[in-house]
Amino acid sequence: MSTLHFRRPQAQELASRLAERRRFIQIVAGPRQVGKTTLVQQVTEDLGVPVRYASADEPSLRGPEWVAQQWEAARLAAGSHGAILVLDEVQKAIGWAESVKRLWDEDTRRGCPLKVVLLGSSPLLVQRGLTESLAGRFEMLRLPHWSFAEMREAFGFSLEEYVYFGGYPGAASLISEPNRWRRYILDSLVETTLARDVLLLTRVDKPALLRRLFELGCRYSGQVLSYTKMLGQLHDAGNTVTLAHYAQLLAHAGLLVGLEKFSARAVRQRSSSPKWQVLNTALASALSGLSFTQAREDREFWGRLVESAVGAHLANAAAIGECELFYWREGDREVDFVLRAGNQVVAIEVKTSSSSSVPSGLGAFVKAFKPNRTLLVGPEGISLEDFLLTPVQHWFEEP
Repeated sequence: MSTLHFRRPQAQELASRLAERRRFIQIVAGPRQVGKTTLVQQVTEDLGVPVRYASADEPSLRGPEWVAQQWEAARLAAGSHGAILVLDEVQKAIGWAESVKRLWDEDTRRGCPLKVVLLGSSPLLVQRGLTESLAGRFEMLRLPHWSFAEMREAFGFSLEEYVYFGGYPGAASLISEPNRWRRYILDSLVETTLARDVLLLTRVDKPALLRRLFELGCRYSGQVLSYTKMLGQLHDAGNTVTLAHYAQLLAHAGLLVGLEKFSARAVRQRSSSPKWQVLNTALASALSGLSFTQAREDREFWGRLVESAVGAHLANAAAIGECELFYWREGDREVDFVLRAGNQVVAIEVKTSSSSSVPSGLGAFVKAFKPNRTLLVGPEGISLEDFLLTPVQHWFEEP
């Protein structure tokens, strides 16, 4: 099935919002290449009103006058019957939030029937603009990386293909050409994200260090590695504060997160060594240099990749606000993932081989924190396939 015919679940939500008489600026935010533009095009084409689409994703930064020019053209198309203005990569237009606020308020006073959809691939920069200028005027729709269920339905991915090739829809047609697929991931996705969504729009004093941190975090996905230890493997001089800041930028770009240790005290969480987690397993696979066949035959690497697939599934749910995600470790006892939503806690252990014993970390965690649920993913527990096909919200529902 082609992505032109496949619709993500968020499409219905956006369509319902745009069909309402109430007017809110609709913000669609998420990483590059998760289908933001396609989703908006699918929705707006069905609404039967004129659509003005423009993108600020150009080598040179746009300014507020560009926003105003697109807005005026959309107003003309709207007339008295309405239209939709779609501004893509809006965070790249300098002063976009202030300009949008002024124009939106003008339309509100005049009763102009123009509806506005803003798309952004840098949630951090989008959020800054919203909180500074657009309070009370917008609704947010966050798009995560594609899930196993979506990649299976749209492209027929098997479980093993999803674990290795991940959830980038644009790369799905290239999986039969491994070298081409790898170059697409590294050049068209990673480098474009770093160069145009991070370095172009955020002050980064050590770009080489940022890139090396990304590569190291991907290679250690599923493992706990402190910033101090990482400094010993990085060639560029830096400090732990710089690395922590760069890790935040990578997380906001939808590439890599450093999970905090679960604790009843927030201070201990923030001071813990991070557990690195890619948000899309394609990143770890492409950087490994291993082919699909080689990866499956390397039991140690495949085990880490399976855990990363589980972690990515959970981390993407956390990125859109469904839960918080942590890990837990005390001495040699560890729990792979800990979910929290409100006062509910779910502990998750991932296993790739059969064993007669319950992981010691899970038992210790239960005694210390009494979670609402404990899950074992893998042999003798919930199958990996079933877990990845289950929405994360399910684990917070009553059994």
